[in-house]
Parts: sequence; C-alpha cells; structure tokens
Amino acid sequence: MEPVTPYKYLEVSSEHELLYIKLNRPEKRNAISDEMLLEIEQAFTAVPPNIKCILVHAEGNHFSAGLDLSELTERDLTGGISHSRMWHRVMDQIQFGRAPVIAVIRGGCIGGGLELASACHIRVAEASAFYALPEGQRGIYVGGGASLRLPKLIGVSRMTDMMITGRVITAVEGLQIGMSQYLTGEGEGLGKGIELARKIASNTSMTNFALTQVLPRIAELPHDQALLMESLMAAIAQEAPEAKDRLQQFLKGNAPKLNV
Repeated sequence: MEPVTPYKYLEVSSEHELLYIKLNRPEKRNAISDEMLLEIEQAFTAVPPNIKCILVHAEGNHFSAGLDLSELTERDLTGGISHSRMWHRVMDQIQFGRAPVIAVIRGGCIGGGLELASACHIRVAEASAFYALPEGQRGIYVGGGASLRLPKLIGVSRMTDMMITGRVITAVEGLQIGMSQYLTGEGEGLGKGIELARKIASNTSMTNFALTQVLPRIAELPHDQALLMESLMAAIAQEAPEAKDRLQQFLKGNAPKLNV
C-alpha cells in the first residue's frame, strides 16, 4: 500500500483503486476528538480521483468509543449547535463523497463511532462488535446525525430503546436488525471488506454514483417525484458508454455470472 498524507490520528493509504482510512487512536479506544474529526473530513475531502471505494477501519480492539467526552466542555447554545453541525458536515462528506464507503467494525462502536459507521454505505462487523448509544444515560443527546441515519437502519423504536435504557446490541443481533450487512469471524472483517470493495470498484462509476448519491434522495421523495427521478437516473445510466459495452457483453454471453 502507498501511504498518503500523514495524519496525527489516522493512517491513510491507497492500493490501486481502494483507499484505506484507519482510525489510529487505540489508547483512547479511537474516541473522536474535534481534531480527529477534522482529520477525517480532510481525508474524505482529499480522496484521489482514481479511488473507487473507501474502507474505514480501526487500530486496536475497538472501532470507536465515540465522541471524546474529555472535550465536552460547557458550551453556550450557539456553540453546541455549531459543534453538532460540524459533525453533520463531516458525516455528509462521508455519505455523499466521491466513492462508496465500507466500515469494518470490531469491538465497541459507540455513540459518535456508530454515527460514523452509519454514514458509511456498507458495514462489515466482526464477531466482537457491539453497538451502544449511552448518551441517554449521560444526560446528553446524539448530535452527529444518528437521529437521521440510525432509524433508517434499525427503526425509531430500536434507537429509542438503545438510548432510553442503555441497551447494548451484539454483533449477531446487529446483523439481524440491519445495523450491519455482513458478519465475520474475529480478524476477518478487513479481508471481507476488501473483497466487497473490489467488487464495488468493478462497477461503473455512474452506477456507484446513482446508488450512493441518488438512491438515498429518491427514498426521501414523494411517490411521483421519486419515480420520475428513478426514470431520469435509469436513462442517464444506460447512456454511459461503459454501460452499453457491458450490456453487449451480457447479450453475447460474456458477462460475469451472478454469485449465488
């Protein structure tokens, strides 16, 4: 792998069309300080144009313990809103950035760490993964986008349960309820993530754009508007030269077979 720009709390490297962003603050269980958050934003803003998929993983035994509470100093109302909006900006950069993003999760994926994972498009969990939103027990509330993204994955009632009771979701239960899409054995998550990333990188750029940028917005639209946008996206995608070439390959029987 080729190292990219050096960071204090991240390790960023590339390999062919894949970019690896590793959270590297294991002594703090990868708790996300403001400085680390801004490094994440920088890494996602500076994604090279040749990159077709990004993997986010972590050093140590935990994906992320969430917001670094040692920085949770008293803020006035305006300061609190500004801090939350900074998180929103960074999470949007992940979800609506240049390339699809896969999170590889082991150990704790807590609070802000879960918000980070929820902003990714695919989540691969190792057997040790667990999820929690302890903000409710600490007298605070999520501020990095969990109210928007997590209910779309697991439902409002499950998120309410996690916050109001402090319930911890295991890796197995997380797979069952939609917190992750894949579950692997311990130490196998990154390998599975790379396998998926290579498949994603083999898609046309237009298809990946449609799935990461357009599909989430279609899902939010009223019925008629959603169907119209779908029609527009379908027409745009099929006009791409690469799409036409792949269709011809399929009609000639030369296309890859489905993985069943």
